[in-house]
Amino acid sequence: MCGIAGLFRSGAGALRARDTVGRMLTRIEHRGPDEFGLYFDDEIAMGTARLSIVDIAGGAQPMGDASGRHWIAFNGEIYNHDELRSQLASRGHVFRTRSDTEVLLHAWLAWGEEAFPRLNGPFAVALYDRIAGTLVLARDPFGERPLYYAVNGQEWAFASEIKCFLEHDAINMRFDAKRLASIFRIWAPLDDQSCFDGIDQVPAGAVLTLTAGGSRIAHYGSPQLAAPPSPLTEGEAIELTRAKLEQSVRLRLRSDVRTGTYLSGGLDSAIITSLAAEIAPTPIKTFSVTFDDARFDESSDQALLSRHFATDHHSVRVDDQAIVAAFPDAIWHAEVPVFRSAFVPMLLLSRAARSEGVKVVLTGEGADELFLGYDLFKEVLLRSAWRDLDVSQRQDRLASLYPYLDQFSQNNQAALYAYFDRMSSSEPDELFSHDLRYRGTKLATRLLADADDGLGQLRQRIEGAQFGATASAAIHKAQWIEIRTLMSGYLLSTQGDRMAMANGVENRCPFLDPEIVNWGNATNLRFDDGRNEKYLLKRAFADRLPPRTVARPKQPYLAPDAAAFVNGRPDYLELIMSAAELKKIEVLDVGFCQRLVAKVMSAQAEIGQAESQAFMFLLSTAMVYRQFASGAERARVPLRSCRTVDGRESRVCAVESFPADA
Repeated sequence: MCGIAGLFRSGAGALRARDTVGRMLTRIEHRGPDEFGLYFDDEIAMGTARLSIVDIAGGAQPMGDASGRHWIAFNGEIYNHDELRSQLASRGHVFRTRSDTEVLLHAWLAWGEEAFPRLNGPFAVALYDRIAGTLVLARDPFGERPLYYAVNGQEWAFASEIKCFLEHDAINMRFDAKRLASIFRIWAPLDDQSCFDGIDQVPAGAVLTLTAGGSRIAHYGSPQLAAPPSPLTEGEAIELTRAKLEQSVRLRLRSDVRTGTYLSGGLDSAIITSLAAEIAPTPIKTFSVTFDDARFDESSDQALLSRHFATDHHSVRVDDQAIVAAFPDAIWHAEVPVFRSAFVPMLLLSRAARSEGVKVVLTGEGADELFLGYDLFKEVLLRSAWRDLDVSQRQDRLASLYPYLDQFSQNNQAALYAYFDRMSSSEPDELFSHDLRYRGTKLATRLLADADDGLGQLRQRIEGAQFGATASAAIHKAQWIEIRTLMSGYLLSTQGDRMAMANGVENRCPFLDPEIVNWGNATNLRFDDGRNEKYLLKRAFADRLPPRTVARPKQPYLAPDAAAFVNGRPDYLELIMSAAELKKIEVLDVGFCQRLVAKVMSAQAEIGQAESQAFMFLLSTAMVYRQFASGAERARVPLRSCRTVDGRESRVCAVESFPADA
């Protein structure tokens, strides 16, 4: 795992481009503190801040082929690199290292863009052909690893994180009001966007090719949610579920460094930990977040699982003060406004993992989206079946939804019944599955002076997707929305990659293995009606987990939100309590922001969910503005030594510093 950065067709000259990229890498040293490397010639400067995990001695980057024509800067892990190496070797390819980076370079040389669907693992990669003068930027199908780019005239800048662009004087970071509205409505940026005007991402599952004739984006892969149903019996499916997940975990335990797991206390992380504990030759290290507030704490379930699997367990105790103190640092790494604070404890958790010598952690992300673990999917099934149920069946199923949400309490059942009855009698729109959620997010868009619905861009993307006309089409559409929004833009990014890599820790997600993705879609609703979430997973691992873990209802991972800041009153609240500070952010409706802040700060009772989310969006937007858009962080950063390849002379030179007047 690494961070990458580069400038392509820079008009500044080779040495100045080299210097700029060197500074860009320094901005993301946290992603790769083990080694810096840089390649440059008259067309490109690109570099890597490396976190050494596979082939520590031989995997230095950027890496070139034997001819010196083709170069790669790579952020990610290819879990099936051994298998691909064998295939490529049979075609005559010769390897000089054991690294997955070299395998990816040769795969590109052998198969071109057709190489990317063959890769099992998260990646963001830059591939340069110095003779053809072309640059290829590509990203994995789920967008697990970030890759941003910005265009300045004929020059293209790219990087793993937006903060790299602070080293480029011509890239101005200005909020895009429409993008902010979209983020506020769907809780995360779309996979091809940032919150800034002119700073985009290579879309998940896409290739951006830059040539002398221009640029082209091609999509090579996206989740196939309408897989043919499994013809197997339930017993056979249970055995295959175990086998496929065991193989996925086994692949993700491949590394030359110490590996651990995050153990939340729920089903998904318990399954991953059970398999890792069986496969690993020594007791596995596990890490958990615990809370002082009993509403969020899962420590008893975590302790139960740690004892059950005999892990070397470590927990991080978090209270309101810890969240408030770490919030600015967490936002610096997230680089985007956020709707809740749950990502902050993950920063503290990865710090604990790194302090224990762990560079790689396995996590349970993806299970809920791919095996229908959210109540949202039960809601879709209820709406679809509404007209076929009698009143008492409707009421029973309504009462079982979202037991952890106040708005679904017994007091609101009559209103909910009327809402479902009305929605089920009309033609569902593209956002059928997420209508209730997006009703609750509308308040946040009022923070913006030029209020936008915020859902238009998502609707456009849904229109281009294919879901078929099967009985499961509504579920597939709900999965697609969840995967392309909250999972990709928040769970895998803000809460996942960003908080882990802030401390040089790589997160790996066994449930996102292509085999598991296809298997989940082939077996969902095959042996159950969807009302018992993740039915097949529970059946497959019932004999390996404590009964309490299997029987435990879904409990979302939450943390204190607006209340933590109201109670803690950190100095940086001045960013949203001062009209002068708010006015600096041109996209805001200052009057509405002041009224919201006053209401939340003076709340005598528990703050409502919509108000809390709007407050968190406002505070984080103000923090992102101060850190990125205000110019406060534009000061040049100190540089470190860097292994540099001068492509103009085909020589390697250790550059100890980058003189400003070069």
